[in-house]
Amino acid sequence: MCFYFFFSFYFLLVLGFNYRWWNSQAGSDQLATYPHPVPCSGPRSQKRESDKQYHELESNSIKTSKYNFFTFLPLNLFEQFQRIANAYFLFLLILQLIPQISSLSWFTTVVPLVLVLTVSGVKDAIDDFNRHRSDNHVNNRPVQVLINGMLKDEKWMNVQVGDIIKLENNNFVTADLLLLSSSEPHSLTYIETAELDGKFSTIFSILFFTGEVRCEAPNNKLDRFAGTLTLQGEKYALDNEKMLLRGCTIRNTEWCFGLVIYAGPDTKLMQNSGKTTFKRTSIDRLMNVLVLVIFAFLALMCLILAIGNGIWEHDKGYYFQVYLPWAEGVTSAPYSAFLMFWSYVIILNTVVPISLYVSVEIIRLGNSFYIDWDRKMYYPVNDTPAQARTTTLNEELGQIKYIFSDKTGTLTQNIMCFNKCSINGKSYGMVSKTEKVDFSYNQLADPKFVFYDHSLVEAVKLNDAPTHMFFRLLSLCHTVMPEEKEEGNLVYQAQSPDEGALVTAARNFGFVFRARTPETITVVEMGETKIYKLLAILDFNNVRKRMSVIVQSPEGDLTLYCKGADTILYELLHSSCDALKEETTEHLNEFAGEGLRTLVVAYKNLDEKYFENWIRRHHAASTALEGREDKLSELYEEIEKDLMLLGATAIEDKLQDGVPQTIETLAKASIKIWVLTGDKQETAVNIGYSCNLLNDDMADVFIIEGSTSDAVLNELR
Repeated sequence: MCFYFFFSFYFLLVLGFNYRWWNSQAGSDQLATYPHPVPCSGPRSQKRESDKQYHELESNSIKTSKYNFFTFLPLNLFEQFQRIANAYFLFLLILQLIPQISSLSWFTTVVPLVLVLTVSGVKDAIDDFNRHRSDNHVNNRPVQVLINGMLKDEKWMNVQVGDIIKLENNNFVTADLLLLSSSEPHSLTYIETAELDGKFSTIFSILFFTGEVRCEAPNNKLDRFAGTLTLQGEKYALDNEKMLLRGCTIRNTEWCFGLVIYAGPDTKLMQNSGKTTFKRTSIDRLMNVLVLVIFAFLALMCLILAIGNGIWEHDKGYYFQVYLPWAEGVTSAPYSAFLMFWSYVIILNTVVPISLYVSVEIIRLGNSFYIDWDRKMYYPVNDTPAQARTTTLNEELGQIKYIFSDKTGTLTQNIMCFNKCSINGKSYGMVSKTEKVDFSYNQLADPKFVFYDHSLVEAVKLNDAPTHMFFRLLSLCHTVMPEEKEEGNLVYQAQSPDEGALVTAARNFGFVFRARTPETITVVEMGETKIYKLLAILDFNNVRKRMSVIVQSPEGDLTLYCKGADTILYELLHSSCDALKEETTEHLNEFAGEGLRTLVVAYKNLDEKYFENWIRRHHAASTALEGREDKLSELYEEIEKDLMLLGATAIEDKLQDGVPQTIETLAKASIKIWVLTGDKQETAVNIGYSCNLLNDDMADVFIIEGSTSDAVLNELR
């Protein structure tokens, strides 16, 4: 009886805790109204001391654990009693507390039940203790915060929205930050920061930085951010390119200053992580079903025995009450049968295997050790053994039916090499690997770059106009950042390995991307230094499948340079390019048949008056908080028309070591494998064969080419 009241008390505590948590969540939703203004000022003491609107947005503390000292017992018991066997024995314990039907002492049920709950509870407590320890480690990391005009060490958990913090090389990013300044030339980092760069070069200038940021509500979209910064009466557009997200690490930058936009649970990392919930594996669900079947069998046996008891009491027992008196309160045979049903449930309780869960937990623990000790899963290059972070890993691996994989960087090494190209209808690179091209004449060439077709070098040296335009485009149309620690020793930092490979190719063929500022791009063309004004960047995304830059040459010419997928760019070409398009398509098919990644490049000369009007509309669209992406997309579509085709590039991305053997082994286990790629169809098929995803034993490779759901359905039929 004491145990019953004890459990009831904690059940009420659980309800009270959840009610309080639900109320706190509702309250935070009401307080955190967005778009919200973030006041930006150096000294923390001057910020929003009386503004209660921000109090729910300030904490940078995170929590991935499920329990605390007070909630562990009720919440863990609530989770464990979701197991049918545990719930059954709790029900059995309640029955044993009723004298009329209890035939066994309640102690016989409490001991095994408490033992099972204790073993599972200790395991859950250890797992959650590790989460607490990880949370404390993260929350107590030191960071430098600008407070009252001075940089002071502060814990991560105490960082607030609107704080300005300083990060140094190899530091983890504390929260979602708006980048203000860095140690790189022109205050650039390897994230483009456009108009803001260079405005705050010292702590003194940052101290008097006063403005207001308005941005969207916290969300889990890692590739998107929309906001505006109002500074000294001017409005600047903020997007994802100007943000440093929590969870990233600062590289190749001595220091940088950032303004905290989202903190703690509001950061995009935590928005994507979700809550730590109670997870039941397929084995747990199977055991629940089996226990239910056993319980149904037990109930059927008890019912048959109870019916037999009722019949006997009605026919014989009624007349034997002198020798076998009915229990107190029993006045009829049906009532006696009803009580005996529950008595049989208690007597036959051993039919339900309560120890099954303990046995399974022990087996899981042993299997996790086997994974840790498996020498075949040890990677000697990095001295990295396999590590089972959860005891249920083994059984979940055994349930896998499908694997969904990205191609680039997963199946492939993500190390791109410029292999071949097509320029003005002529293909280059289609030669056997004999003598390498000697780039020693170019002092700024990358010594690691290898190319075998000498005719392309000759075309560059003969000042072939389309060839020069081709490599000029590659040296200008990108988001690569150059790093030159020593004179002539250039290192490119690229967000995409494709861009790095293309810029490196242009560099070796005489068009060296040398430096970048927010307003200019410096290129050394055949030994002559030229500075182009960077007027606009038309970003790449998965819908556009292309990127463009608009630059002004030293001679004053306005040009749009564009590169992207052939299926997209072909629709934007001028009608005069039809003949060249056919020749280039043949080359693209050849490149794709060899498994190479292809891009088409094109350009367009712009009218000055038209561009002045377009750039004004572009600024208005880029500073809009609502519908920004749609407005910019319309402007991009408007200007990226009637392009002149230059040619195409082909890049090789080699497979990771052991990929074909791994996929072959997975296929033997009847696991279905899906690989996601943005390559051309021919390239995808070629990669499929090279990694053993497709093989010659397949009777037919069925290719679905429909672009709508109805078209795909018709093809499948």
